[in-house]
Amino acid sequence: MSEPSFNDYTLSDDIRRALDSMGYAKPTEVQSKVIPIALQKKDMTVKSHTGSGKTAAYGIPICELVEWEENRPQALILTPTRELADQVKEDIMNIGRFKRIKATAIYGKQPFARQKIQLAHKNHVVVGTPGRVMDHIERDTIDLEQVKYLVIDEADEMLSMGFIEQVEKIIRELPKDRVTLLFSATLPKDVERLCHKYMKQPLDIEIQTAGRTTSQIEHALYTVKDDDKLNLLRDVATVENPDSCIIFCRTQVRVDVVFKELTKHGYPCDRIHGGMEQDDRSQVMNAFKRGEFRYLIATDVAARGIDIDNISLVINYDFPQENESYVHRTGRTGRAGNRGKAISFATPNEEKFVINAERYVGFEIPRRNHPSKDAVAYAQASFDAKIKSKAGVKKDRISRLDEEILKLYFNGGKKKKIRAVDFVGTIAKIEGVSAEDIGIITIEDNASYVDILNGKGRLVLNKMQDTTIKGKLLKVREANKK
Repeated sequence: MSEPSFNDYTLSDDIRRALDSMGYAKPTEVQSKVIPIALQKKDMTVKSHTGSGKTAAYGIPICELVEWEENRPQALILTPTRELADQVKEDIMNIGRFKRIKATAIYGKQPFARQKIQLAHKNHVVVGTPGRVMDHIERDTIDLEQVKYLVIDEADEMLSMGFIEQVEKIIRELPKDRVTLLFSATLPKDVERLCHKYMKQPLDIEIQTAGRTTSQIEHALYTVKDDDKLNLLRDVATVENPDSCIIFCRTQVRVDVVFKELTKHGYPCDRIHGGMEQDDRSQVMNAFKRGEFRYLIATDVAARGIDIDNISLVINYDFPQENESYVHRTGRTGRAGNRGKAISFATPNEEKFVINAERYVGFEIPRRNHPSKDAVAYAQASFDAKIKSKAGVKKDRISRLDEEILKLYFNGGKKKKIRAVDFVGTIAKIEGVSAEDIGIITIEDNASYVDILNGKGRLVLNKMQDTTIKGKLLKVREANKK
């Protein structure tokens, strides 16, 4: 029996090409179960652990099914956090890159006016947090009349964050003739009720997690007094000497304390928590993904929305008080077939949370003695050498895809009566360039952005310096990257 392949599904050449460029070799278990059914436009609930590849499981069929010619949103994806919304938007844009699928993300702590402008442009997919999506519905700044596909991602987290009522309100605003896909690590009663109330005979899919939890991730627990955690953290980091590590803390204040301590001792690290501006959070996340520093100190805000294949160690500096948080935090390591470690610190008073988490995951977390002075001393030289060495910048799937794509900025848009077809008509006339080399085009009032594909960006950039568009000579340059 042959291994599953993306060639097994009825996908267009544009989608296949993007998957190849992103390094998707074969579908994961959740992808192989979801994609063919989603392509048949059937409702489903999917119970699947974090890191299983579920974003692509719904992203691939959505990118395949949406019609490029339709200017209004055809798919709405609801996520519990801003980080996850951004991550999903990027994944959709990259899977649909060669089909020129346009997606936008909307969430709180970002200017409403800017989002209103983005939503007024052509969008195939909107990704958002429930609160901000509801804001746009109430102010009539989002058009949902053509939505044919609804995805509710991390439904259990929506419930725990108190979003479930807003999700129901949003559903009632959508066309009834639609496909609904719900993804959740667990299926609490309220989530099940939501499924039965608003979905049409959904197919239930469950991806077993036990094998992955025990075989790909090595779990360990240290019992420690709160005052001794910082010393233990440094000892554990020295002995483990990870290439890439996330340290989870319960509060923003705790994140700041740990960050200050590690910075003082020369650790290449940064932090992320809900008190930071969204742009700052995004910059930190992108730098961590590129491997610019090894240690990320974070609150749970980062547990959902980090899609990095090679995090070697997760440390629960504060033991999570919710069982789902233990799964989602530790699920940041051991991804994409790699092995990983998840080490937790627990004070004697937190034993009840440990017992609850063990019941939830179905196994006892092995206890460890604190690293001995000899073990730390033995590992110190190797640890110091890695700390001083410059981390190699990682190429993720998006980087591989972006190598062949150049985004160009033009200083003209709607106010100069320039349309997407004007760019296509002009650029496709350049010798050696065709319409297939032109990707997503975004037209704003006073600026336009055009993706040039297949490594032909420099050629187009040079030729457009003295080529007019609709009789106008526009300034053109490489667009600023985020």
